[in-house]
Amino acid sequence: MIRFLKGLILLPIAIVVVLLAVANRQPVMLSFDPFSNGTPAFSMPMPLYALIFAAVAVGIVVGGVGSWLGQGDTRRDRRAKGRELARLRGEAERLRQSVPTGATVGRTALPAPVSRA
Repeated sequence: MIRFLKGLILLPIAIVVVLLAVANRQPVMLSFDPFSNGTPAFSMPMPLYALIFAAVAVGIVVGGVGSWLGQGDTRRDRRAKGRELARLRGEAERLRQSVPTGATVGRTALPAPVSRA
């Protein structure tokens, strides 16, 4: 079902992308010199669709890097909680092994330690 829904969504997007590329084949001048109108220092002709696709790709990369950097605190917190969980599991296992089987606390008997083989 998910495969069908992906196809249902991605197929029209792919068609639009192909139509965009076919309709915008004419070359445009890409210039990185905003001060020179006549002969810019660095310019290159390229198809408009390539420029659009490159801009989208750069946007995806910049957005992904920004998102990754923004989640740094969450990743750090998760690592700290994982270390604490491992420490507490080890402590619980050590305490289970130190209590003799069948010992009672108050009126209830403690369960026997569970072996993890």
